[in-house]
Formats: sequence, structure tokens, C-alpha cells
Amino acid sequence: MSQLIAIVGRPNVGKSTLFNRLIGERKSIIDNVSGVTRDRIYGYTEWNGRKVNVVDTGGFVINSNDVFESAIRAQVQIAIDEADVVIFMTDVTTGITDLDESVARMLRKSNKPTVLAVNKVDNGTRQLAANEFWSLGFEDTFFLSSITGSGSGELLDAIIDILPEEEVDLSQSELPKFAILGRPNVGKSSMINALLDEDRNIVTDVAGTTRDAIHSHYKKYGHEFILIDTAGIRKKKKVHEDLEFYSVIRAVKSIDEADVCLLMIDATLGMESQDMNIFSLIAKRKKGVVLLVNKWDLIEKETNTARDYERELKNKLAPFDDVPIIFVSATEKQRIFKAVENLMEVYKNRTQKIKTSELNEALQEMMTKYPPPAYRGKLIKIKYVTQLPTHYPAFAFFCNHPKHVTGSYKNYLENQLRDRYDFKGVPLTLFFRDK
Repeated sequence: MSQLIAIVGRPNVGKSTLFNRLIGERKSIIDNVSGVTRDRIYGYTEWNGRKVNVVDTGGFVINSNDVFESAIRAQVQIAIDEADVVIFMTDVTTGITDLDESVARMLRKSNKPTVLAVNKVDNGTRQLAANEFWSLGFEDTFFLSSITGSGSGELLDAIIDILPEEEVDLSQSELPKFAILGRPNVGKSSMINALLDEDRNIVTDVAGTTRDAIHSHYKKYGHEFILIDTAGIRKKKKVHEDLEFYSVIRAVKSIDEADVCLLMIDATLGMESQDMNIFSLIAKRKKGVVLLVNKWDLIEKETNTARDYERELKNKLAPFDDVPIIFVSATEKQRIFKAVENLMEVYKNRTQKIKTSELNEALQEMMTKYPPPAYRGKLIKIKYVTQLPTHYPAFAFFCNHPKHVTGSYKNYLENQLRDRYDFKGVPLTLFFRDK
């Protein structure tokens, strides 16, 4: 699922509405006021058995002095450069505008596969009016209504046909894959060089030196796996774009490829919003995670410095705070092999399979200790639990009222599973189904 769809267009044409429909949840804020989407929103959609990442960009505006709009222009350009397919959104109610023409010229210049989506086509009159958009010159043009969903299926069919089949490297497919993620200049390449004991990656003080995702084969001290260092910057001499946005787009692709992610943060800066964004992407994609606090040698320490720092981090990570946290210095090679041991441990946790008989014995003890709360006077009885055959730990609980199992009781069951079996660093997924 390392392929990416970017939704671009001028403000207030319905990009966020389409994004929410594609990913199946209300994640982007929707309003009739233009310019609501200023942050980039990430998600994924599944269609005809293919999972694809989707990014919702802000509205494209040219010749504007607004600081947000100039940043949006840069981010739209990055999204176009990185995407495998671009959805160019327009609005039938306003017709073709100068901004639409500007976006169309940018897309034609990029030679990126583009699908033109004419939005708000929800009656016969607008169906006729939408025909003028063929003049923009895009072969794949679709009329749709993102708010009702009409036409979105045909749009996705076309996108899946355009996307190339993903290649699988069978020679190393059996080896665990660990991705090193983090903000630019946090020390990702230094960490890989320290682990490999060689200058495999270029290291400078300039944020974003790594240009492309680099795969390194690690085979030392009884461990063997593939290390993936994510990119920080595009191959251009002068870069004015938003580096944080670029690093997240590349991180999304590396997360999809990895089994366990090593999220690095700068000890001198702490856990910032961009780190939380990457952490949430890892958790939503059900990947294992180990948190590395790099540059720990630069911190002035007292007796409980590490303990207090870890407690603060776990408060920010809640509710998924069952994560290994290691304080390292990549340049000084402090505790870097402890990071490797934790990566292997989390990989083992993520791939473990628990016998159904053992799970059901544990379930009876859990319910005896704390029975499920009743629903409208009716007792909720969980009869059976089994682990699903997925690439990540997922469990199906069969009961008489699956829709009425409370969130607190779901959390209780997850915590009990974590207490009994070692799932440290691994997101758990619990499904409740009718018996």
C-alpha cells in the first residue's frame, strides 16, 4: 500500500468531502468557507482489493500574499510530485475559473497521471453544464457528487486501472523490515550508520539530506533484517517547499512497507505535533513501533530525568502508550543495540499466534473478574474469542449484543490481553460480532 493518491484543486470545490468519502470517515473538516483545509490530512482507501494512501491538500491559490496560501501552494506541488495519481477537483456550479486553468497547466507540466473530477453534478442540468470541463483536455474526466457519492465508484475504478501493480522483492520478502522515521535532522541516517558501522548514508547538519528511501541489509550478532531510512528532501538544488510535509509523505510509504517502525525524536525538542502525526499513522496502519529519544547525551540529567521524560511521553501517546522507549545517542553509539533488541522483540510480539483454547480460558477468567456491563437490563455474554489470520494481532469476540459492548469494557479486554501476552509496541484490534 505504498502508492499515493493526491486530491488537488482550488478552494471550496469539495476536496475534503471526497476525501472523507474515499476513506470512509469524517476526518477532514468541511465548511462552505474557502480555505478550511490548511493542514494536510492522510488516510487510505480500499477498492477492488487494492489499498491506496490518500492525501487531502489545501486549496490552490496563486499570486496570494497570505502566508497560509503560499504554504498550501508549496504543499500542493509536493503532493503532485510524490503522488502516483492526482485527482484534480473542480466545481460545476462555478464553471471553469482562472484558478482551474492554473492548476490544469501545472498538472500537464508535471506529466503526472491525472483524473479530472467535476464535482456537485447531482441533477440533469448540471450534467449538461459539466460537459464544458472536457475543454481542460484531460482524457479521464468524471462527473460526480462527493456529498452523495454518485460517480465516486467509477472514479476509483479508473484510478485503480491507472495505478501500476506493486512489485514485490521476493529475495528479501521473508526478512523483517524496520523503517526509521522522524522529522528532518533528527538523526535517522546517523542511527543507521552507527548500526551498520559504516557511512552508508550521507550525514550533515542540513535538514533533509537523505533524498530517497534507502534499504540496508543488517546481519550482525544473530539478527538479520532490512533497515529502511526514509527520505527528507526532493532532488532539487533549491528547495522552498514544506520539508515536514514532504517527510510525512515519504514516511507514509515507508510505514506501509515496514513491519515495525522506529520513531526517532529529538531529546532537546521533545515530542512535537509532527511526531504525533507520524505515530498516529503507524498505529492506524497496525505496525509495531519502538520510540527512540535521540541526542540524549545533550540533555542535562538529574536522578529521575529519564523516568520523568518517559512519563511525559506516555501521557502524550495515550491511549496507546504500551510502547518501548529507549534513550540513545546515535553519534556516541549509546544503547543503539538495545534498540535492535527491542525491534526484534516487537516484531516477535506482532507475529505471535495464540491458541484459541488458551484464549477462551483467559476470556472466562477476564469475565469472572469483571463481567460486561448490562445493556437495558439484558446481560451481555461473550461466548467465544479467536485470533484472526491477519498480519497484525486482531481478535474476534462473539457475543449476543456486539454493538452494545461499551468502550471501557473493550479497553479492559485489550489491557487484559496485554497483561497476559506480551504485545508491547503493537496495536491490537478487537472485533465484536454476533454469536
